[in-house]
Amino acid sequence: MAGRVSPSHDTSGPGSGKGAQARHVAIIMDGNGRWAKKRHLPRAVGHKRGVDAVREVARAARTMGLEALTLYAFSTENWRRPEDEIGALMGLLKSFIVSDLDEFAANNVRLKIIGDYKAFAPDIVAMVENALARTAGNDGTTLVVALNYGSQAEIANAAARAAAKGAITPESIEAELDTADLPPLDLLIRTSGEVRLSNFLLWQAAYAEMWFTEVLWPDFKPAHLQEALDAFARRERRYGGR
Repeated sequence: MAGRVSPSHDTSGPGSGKGAQARHVAIIMDGNGRWAKKRHLPRAVGHKRGVDAVREVARAARTMGLEALTLYAFSTENWRRPEDEIGALMGLLKSFIVSDLDEFAANNVRLKIIGDYKAFAPDIVAMVENALARTAGNDGTTLVVALNYGSQAEIANAAARAAAKGAITPESIEAELDTADLPPLDLLIRTSGEVRLSNFLLWQAAYAEMWFTEVLWPDFKPAHLQEALDAFARRERRYGGR
C-alpha cells in the first residue's frame, strides 16, 4: 500500500533522492555517563566532555551547510535523575550559553529552543531568552536545542491548539509543532549504540532517515557527522512509494 506524503515532505525537494544534501539533522546525544564510567570518572565529567562535542559538532554543521541542527539536550524524563546530576547539567547549560553566545552572534547562527525551558530556574530562563533575542535576526544555520522536551507532549499540545482553531488534520497539527518554522527533518542520528527514539521528534521523524552509531557522544566528532551525511546522500527516499 502506498504511503501518504504530507506537503512538508515533498519528494521533489533537495532532501530527496540519491545524492541529496540533508538540510535538517537531529541528534540524540547519548553515552556521556557510559563514557565517564569506562574511564572511572564522575558522570559530570562525561557531561562536560559532551558539551565539548556539542561545540565541535555545532561548528561543523555550520561549515557543512546544514540549515538546522537539533540536539536533544534535556528531556522531560531527565528530571528523574539524581539532583546533583541535574544541577551539573544546568551549570553546563549556563556556561555553554555564556561562553558560546558571542560566537553564535558572530557567525550568523540562530538559536532556537524547543520544549518548556521556562520550567528551569529563573536565571537560566533569563539567559536563554537573552540568547534567543540576541540571535533572532540571524539567518544562517539554526541551532535547535531541545530543553525539557518530550515529543508526545509536543504533539498533544499541537493538536489542542489546532483543534482550537478548527479542523484537526496532519497539516494543522504540523503547523502548531515547535519545529513548524524549520525544514522537514531529513536525518536523525543516535549515538552510543541505542536504537530507539526516546520520545524525541516522533512526528518529525515520520519520514526521516535514521543513522545509529556505537560511538559514545563525547567521542563523536565532525568526521562522524560527515559520515552520517554521506550515508544519507547514498540513500533513496521513497516516502512510502516504490
